[in-house]
Amino acid sequence: MDVDGEGDRGQNPRIMERDSGSIKDQITEPSWFTPKKLLFVFCVVNLINYIDRGAIASNGINGSRGTCTSSGTCSAGSGIQGDFNLSNFEDGVLSSAFMVGLLVASPIFASLAKSVNPFRLIGVGLSIWTLAVIGCGLSFDFWSITICRMFVGVGEASFVSLAAPFIDDNAPRDQKSAWLAVFYMCIPTGYAFGYVYGGVMGSVLPWRAAFWGEAILMLPFAVLGFVIKPLHLKGFAPDDTGKPRTDNLNVLPIGYGFSAVMKDLKLLLVDKVYVTNILGYIAYNFVLGAYSYWGPKAGYNIYKMENADMIFGGVTVICGIVGTLSGGVILDYMDATISNAFKVLSVSTFIGALFCFAAFCFKSMYAFLALFAVGELLVFATQGPVNFVVLHCVKPSLRPLAMAMSTVSIHIFGDVPSSPLVGVLQDYVNNWRVTSLVLTFVLFPAAAIWSIGIFLNSVDRYNEDSEPDAVTRESTAAPLLQEA
Repeated sequence: MDVDGEGDRGQNPRIMERDSGSIKDQITEPSWFTPKKLLFVFCVVNLINYIDRGAIASNGINGSRGTCTSSGTCSAGSGIQGDFNLSNFEDGVLSSAFMVGLLVASPIFASLAKSVNPFRLIGVGLSIWTLAVIGCGLSFDFWSITICRMFVGVGEASFVSLAAPFIDDNAPRDQKSAWLAVFYMCIPTGYAFGYVYGGVMGSVLPWRAAFWGEAILMLPFAVLGFVIKPLHLKGFAPDDTGKPRTDNLNVLPIGYGFSAVMKDLKLLLVDKVYVTNILGYIAYNFVLGAYSYWGPKAGYNIYKMENADMIFGGVTVICGIVGTLSGGVILDYMDATISNAFKVLSVSTFIGALFCFAAFCFKSMYAFLALFAVGELLVFATQGPVNFVVLHCVKPSLRPLAMAMSTVSIHIFGDVPSSPLVGVLQDYVNNWRVTSLVLTFVLFPAAAIWSIGIFLNSVDRYNEDSEPDAVTRESTAAPLLQEA
């Protein structure tokens, strides 16, 4: 972003000014920028991230171990699990390995945003991601692919910490929840496309080719992060040289070092609204993480779904799109406040849990699919509201760290342990229906925790960093979901 004089006035109409005595400060956006272009780019990147997660969970890529009958007749395994002869526990660890890199790197990228342009950090992260998935395709045993999956998480860390604050800054004032919902809609959609992508690729090519295809898809966006003129983020806006800016453009004094990070972490940990939201999100993600990884395998074993990847993918993409968008639109319609967000979170999760739990009680595949689809639609309605709370219960300068710690928490206590634990449970009970019912029950505590948030004293702190006369960066673009 240039902060110059009159020379930029004719180049970009999106200029906001503030008179302060004889000083005139101007903020101009790069010539490539519009809010909808930014949202589109981030949505595609998010989609590719979750295509990768869906693909590695698909039966076509994940595969199965070789089996032997009592008579001594053995059949070869398939996919990653067959090639590397993984147990269900090792297979579950593989699904969670990328989380290790994500957990370690997310706070680091969030703190680096105070001294390095956040947009450039996303380019660095996507470059690491691209190299890591190439490595997955070249792996030769359990440990080599596990290490590559960890670096996939490192690459994704910059994106998950910084993309949502950029979207929140540039969304129309009365559609922030809807824009966040569009972004997070890419999670179920990406998983679903990943199931289908993995199933198709695994049937016609070696499983390794699926990872190389993902790298090809992500490479242009990794390059884009370095070659286009970057954006700056509300709350802090260093220039491209890495020097902190002090031009009073909603930029706080920069604190460096471990002590500054710990001070910011303490602010998050004593925030009752933030902690309550994250605790509910952890329980929710415990279930969704295991669903996403074990869903196709459970469906195949319980209901003998011959095309479990395709069926789960189709149901998830439809319910994910409709549910996620509906949650954001409903919250905006109700008036996007933190208290209303908790109402949507608790009600939709509770009712969704009832439908999902009932679905696994039926022996008919068609009854299961009907009930599970309704349950998924309601459960996915939480994506916009839960992240709205994360972004708006803290001041703008804390948003990247809040997103990073949200990601760290929901993974380290949620889907990182859930996939291996579900694998252990299934190894013990050897009954996918019982395993699925036990897992689904965890959604009820998630709904209960979020309901507590309704009664907490909550304040929207989006503008808290700003001085009374300071410029703000509200988008003047036409809303995404309606015509101007």
